[in-house]
Amino acid sequence: MGEWQDWLQQLRQMDEEQIQRTIESYSAYGPLPGLLLPLIESVFPFLPLLLFVAVNANVYGFWLGFLYSWLGVSAGAMLVFWVSRKFGGRFGTWLQRRFPASSTFFHWIERKGFTPIFLLACFPFTPSFLINLASGLSTVRFRTFMIAILLGKAVMISSIALLSFNITDLANEPWRIVVALVVIVVMWFGGKRLEARYQAL
Repeated sequence: MGEWQDWLQQLRQMDEEQIQRTIESYSAYGPLPGLLLPLIESVFPFLPLLLFVAVNANVYGFWLGFLYSWLGVSAGAMLVFWVSRKFGGRFGTWLQRRFPASSTFFHWIERKGFTPIFLLACFPFTPSFLINLASGLSTVRFRTFMIAILLGKAVMISSIALLSFNITDLANEPWRIVVALVVIVVMWFGGKRLEARYQAL
């Protein structure tokens, strides 16, 4: 257990260059490092997800880097959701009693379902672990959570990967910034339409 904690501490302190060298050194294992690091970040949110995504995009290429990051982050989110749904019932009740303000957040997720989860998943600086935990403790259906996470994380990771892939060329390729903004807008409207569809069911 101590070695695991030491490894996490070392990982937390790495900069982008060190992470890139580490992933490149593990490239013989195929996509495994690119998948596992974003997944681990979902459970240990103090780790630098932005760096993991940026490094994946530069080590594996834009498309594979996006895919590995997206699958890892999404799988980690669903793991946290499942664990909190399976074992956290009493904890959710205690949390709402202990911190009454959290009840508002739970009710917001339960009432709106798709939209808050999707929107919070779109942005890299939201507390993803807490969103996944709260969703699992709420009455939100797993299918709703899964679709919101898959779409929201696709927006976030594609935007980060697009902006960080060959970042030295970004000044000469301003279209990448425009595309990242367009992706966010399109997914926003798509999310609203999906929410309307769910509410009609």
